[in-house]
Amino acid sequence: MAELHQISFPIEKELSQCVELYDKVLSHEDDLLGTILEHVRSRKGKMMRPILVLLTAKEFAPVNEVTYNVALALELFHNASLLHDDVVDESDERRGLKSVNAKFGNKLAVLVGDYLLSLALQQSVKTGKMPIVNRISELGILLSEGEVKQQANIRNKVVSEEAYYEVIRNKTAELFSACGELGAFSVGASADNVKKAKRLGEIIGMCFQIRDDIFDYYDNTKIGKPTGNDMLEGKLTLPAVFVLNNSDNAHYHDIARKVKEGSATADEISDFIEFIKANGGISYAYEVMDKFRSEAYDILESYRNETVKNAIRGYVDFVVSRDK
Repeated sequence: MAELHQISFPIEKELSQCVELYDKVLSHEDDLLGTILEHVRSRKGKMMRPILVLLTAKEFAPVNEVTYNVALALELFHNASLLHDDVVDESDERRGLKSVNAKFGNKLAVLVGDYLLSLALQQSVKTGKMPIVNRISELGILLSEGEVKQQANIRNKVVSEEAYYEVIRNKTAELFSACGELGAFSVGASADNVKKAKRLGEIIGMCFQIRDDIFDYYDNTKIGKPTGNDMLEGKLTLPAVFVLNNSDNAHYHDIARKVKEGSATADEISDFIEFIKANGGISYAYEVMDKFRSEAYDILESYRNETVKNAIRGYVDFVVSRDK
């Protein structure tokens, strides 16, 4: 599996400029806001979304100012959603560091999240293209709907795979989908190529969230969040959903009910996780990702820039196989 710095090599200069612009946007002369934004910058992460925007754009034409504004807008949107997610989930850690809500409190975390959303919309307006503004505005609606649906799933006695996919499509995949779509659109790609790039991004996003959910079944300090955290929050992800829908074991169905009610003990959750592993839950999740990966490879066959094609193939592999 290629490392991310190898994957981003074809857009090394463009990514460097994007990071520079990102740091500039996330600065403020106000002491408190400036301090919080500095904390957000310090946990920048891997810049996965800007990388996808830039690589996709470069497949069709040279990166331009519109592309940079799109990449910034989507990364700002992503970070705004993380701030709000951490408040909703009552998370104390993000990327191995204290979350903004843990360090500065829920009120400031929500306010700064709103500030980042406003910056994202401002960057989209700078493109001068209403389809971009509309798409990024739509993301806010879809992400919020995904969060509400996830809360509804916690209350439902049974969670289907379809309901799980609907949640992760809205919560995670739509943002990656927009990275592909708007990256292509920003450089004037044809409608057919924009559609392909949009689907490719969606596939990547689905894999990204499924892989993220798998992390929760293992003790891994690299990811910067506690193992079993999803179940502590009442969430049943794909491995659990698959096993429950293919098992009539009353004991573990009862534990699943307790998980959703928030009454499961740590020992019960640990026992449930081992049951899921032993009954093919993790293997099934990998099978689903492999099917998505095959579809992504098929789309990439139509890409003409071999360097970009190989980089995005590596990007897909990285998403599926990453360890954090």
